[in-house]
Amino acid sequence: MTEENTPITPADEGSAKPAGKAIIEFDDFMKLDLRVGKVVEVAEHPNADRLLVLQVDMGSETRQLVAGIKAYYAPEALLGREIIVVANLAPRKMRGVESQGMLLAAATDEEKSDVVILTTEKPVPPGASCS
Repeated sequence: MTEENTPITPADEGSAKPAGKAIIEFDDFMKLDLRVGKVVEVAEHPNADRLLVLQVDMGSETRQLVAGIKAYYAPEALLGREIIVVANLAPRKMRGVESQGMLLAAATDEEKSDVVILTTEKPVPPGASCS
């Protein structure tokens, strides 16, 4: 391994490890398929108070995502938004509705009093890779 490719350990960087999360290798990060999606439809989840069901244009297909963001976003505020999606996450049923990926969001504080969806700085075609 060359010096440029030598992993930096937490001892090398002080406290490089985020609180509560294990350090992963670069190869593990590269397994994620992060893509831009455009929200084309939003509905309230039929069996959950905190979930929204989004139809997201991923370029070559439309995916259904279930997200716990109802307390932070009105459905109409999400229409047309470009979001970042983990596209290769295994499908999962959430209260009886299948989610075919996960949108990325950040909490502004530990209490999650506000959540912000991660998006693009300028328009990007649906399906574009986030690498």
